[in-house]
Amino acid sequence: MATNVEVGQVLEGKVTGIQPYGAFVAIDGDTQGLVHISEIMHGYVKDINEHLSVGDTVNVKVIQIDEGKGKISLSIRATEEAPKETAKQDNTVRNYDSSNESSGFNILKDKLQDWIDQTQNK
Repeated sequence: MATNVEVGQVLEGKVTGIQPYGAFVAIDGDTQGLVHISEIMHGYVKDINEHLSVGDTVNVKVIQIDEGKGKISLSIRATEEAPKETAKQDNTVRNYDSSNESSGFNILKDKLQDWIDQTQNK
């Protein structure tokens, strides 16, 4: 394993292989690492092949090095800015009033005793 690779470093690499769990990326002639499927992009990735192909050049950030196992964990999404939340989501969070007793989990609190009684009667 190359000793010139450090955690936090952003490098350019080439996708050398794709598996259902992630993509292997060569970061120099002797060193390659794995970009886990959860580190491909912000958001859910169902199929890596929809986002990457063997031979693609990508920017990756080194997120972990396991010298003992000789493994390097990489991230593509760490090199990209996270997408902004939609306005609808922002309004929901801003307009939430925790002092409103009729919203949220308070309805569950009202039903809890009924559920306990039903369980005990079975």
